[in-house]
Amino acid sequence: MNTDTFLDISIRAQRLSVIVQGQIVKVYGVSTAKKGTGEQKGSECTPTGWHCIRAKIGAGQPINTVFVGRRVTGEIYHADLGKQYPKRDWILTRILWLGGLEPGKNRYGHVDTAWRYIYIHGCPDELISGVPESHGCIRMKNQDVLDLFARVTAGFKVFIHQ
Repeated sequence: MNTDTFLDISIRAQRLSVIVQGQIVKVYGVSTAKKGTGEQKGSECTPTGWHCIRAKIGAGQPINTVFVGRRVTGEIYHADLGKQYPKRDWILTRILWLGGLEPGKNRYGHVDTAWRYIYIHGCPDELISGVPESHGCIRMKNQDVLDLFARVTAGFKVFIHQ
């Protein structure tokens, strides 16, 4: 595995680092799963190990665009919409859909990251506070996910670890 250029996601630090040619070029705060790490389907845990970005979704959409099932709903998130739907798991602005690269660990069967619909995605900015609160995905502030989206391509490697 080429580890010169990849995204490094630290669960412990709640941080995503962009590594290019072995150097950290950008760092973002994130929020990973409230239930910790794990690969099992239905666990609501953040999977670990090597992944890649299998798809980039949302190019050209306005900031705070709302997605459900990877589709634009036509809504733009704002605080009043958040109050109207307080239990909704907000997926906003951009989606980087992850696919596992380690058969038996995070790929195929009941541990497949892609089939679990694990993403790096935007969320209401106030949800990024250094605390794990997601349902398995890696949440980011909206400006940060826009910036990251512009830096990566499909196939870009991602390493998620404690």
